[in-house]
Amino acid sequence: MSGDVTVKRTVADGIAQLTLCHPPVNILTRAVLREVRSHLAALRADHSLRVLLLRADGKHFSAGADVGEHLPPVFAEMIPEFTATIRDLWDFPLPVIAAVRGRCLGGGFELVQPADAIVAGVGAQFGQPEICLGVFPPAACAVLPLLLGPAQASRIVLSGDPLTAEEARAIGLVAQVVEDDQVDTAALALAGRWARHSAAALRVTKRALRAATDRPVAEALHATERIYVDDLMATHDAVEGLGAFLEKRQPAWVHQ
Repeated sequence: MSGDVTVKRTVADGIAQLTLCHPPVNILTRAVLREVRSHLAALRADHSLRVLLLRADGKHFSAGADVGEHLPPVFAEMIPEFTATIRDLWDFPLPVIAAVRGRCLGGGFELVQPADAIVAGVGAQFGQPEICLGVFPPAACAVLPLLLGPAQASRIVLSGDPLTAEEARAIGLVAQVVEDDQVDTAALALAGRWARHSAAALRVTKRALRAATDRPVAEALHATERIYVDDLMATHDAVEGLGAFLEKRQPAWVHQ
């Protein structure tokens, strides 16, 4: 594998695996997001495929997006690219399973929210800390209310506090919690059980499961993207919070 490959794709027995492979924390840069979308486009055309498994090398799934790419002027291109990646995962025509160890934060957490099932290690952490930087997670604001209801979504997004794997399972976000060293094995076993079925039946069933939410998610992603780009990034505190994070200092809020 060449040094510049950050997302690896393998296919065997009807199961595709997309692996984030730039540990230690698998930061989601624009280049990584482009790779993810490119792989998803190629996999959509494989009619022998039955399940997609999203996983990561190393101890952590992903600590999130590259904060530097959220600052002016790059954010105006970064945010639409990010929401496009989430939209492509949400619209993927076959079941998606995410295998999560360690930190799954910010954009990393948003990346697994379109999955049909999340298998998590007992030591995994899920969270949206963006509010601590003076910004918000655009994809989570669109997807989490549908997955969890408004109260739980607000708790996660407005507090910025992480959830343990067991807390995530208790609210219905995680399907299965296993020992950290068993995450990949358990996720692949679940993928194998789903992959026993007809690819044609899985595609139609996935479409049926998405029928009630596809349009609301598409519209919500577009709305949160525009609020982020047009309104949030026009505030002083958004730029201050992101800059303070990069400079490793406390932000000085002016509340406007």
